[in-house]
Amino acid sequence: MRRNIRVLLADDHTLVAEGLRSLLEGKCEILGIVTDGEALVDATQRLRPDVVITDITMPRLNGLDAIRELRRRGVDVRVVVLTMHADAFLAAEAFHAGAAGYVLKHSAGEELVQAIHEVHGGGVYITGLIPKDLVSKLIASEEKAPAPEGKLTPRQRQILQLAAEGRSMKQVAAALRISRRTAESHKYQLMRTLGVRSTAELVHYAIRLGLIPPPPGRTTREGAELHRAL
Repeated sequence: MRRNIRVLLADDHTLVAEGLRSLLEGKCEILGIVTDGEALVDATQRLRPDVVITDITMPRLNGLDAIRELRRRGVDVRVVVLTMHADAFLAAEAFHAGAAGYVLKHSAGEELVQAIHEVHGGGVYITGLIPKDLVSKLIASEEKAPAPEGKLTPRQRQILQLAAEGRSMKQVAAALRISRRTAESHKYQLMRTLGVRSTAELVHYAIRLGLIPPPPGRTTREGAELHRAL
């Protein structure tokens, strides 16, 4: 008898996560729900799911960096990104990070189940609401000329997210268990790498990458246009 696909869910919104559990129960074996990227990495290593379903915007460690960390640790798991962002640039970034599927939350349902089965079988799934040829072109262009954020170290990525969430360098240092001077040094280096000049510009950059939600009334693409205008 064929066993159910073992799935781990990652979303910091409890109602969304529980809704996904209800949607997938009986179709997959739900191993659990985690609410931040660090917990996602730990639970994936411990539970060894077949497929991980993760949002991008999560505290402590965002979904894309959680995927990168799993790859860095050599964890072989198929990942479907489930997000509100209908953005080809973010989709390309997700696949470049190591995701195998990209589905939008408002179209989750049978499409999500289809994506799970597709990636579990070794395939790739991209929601039909985003032009697949554009995503492919963006992935190819990223491989030829990596974006500045691709040059950041894992520590710099953590500091980018925490700073964008509004934490002071003292709070960042405490969260990462490093000295404030070390945190400030990492922040200075990541700002140089990204070519930004202030914490406000770091926030705009994080919005473009989907690491934090855009302000009310502003879409991710608008956040990207705001960043390019700086």
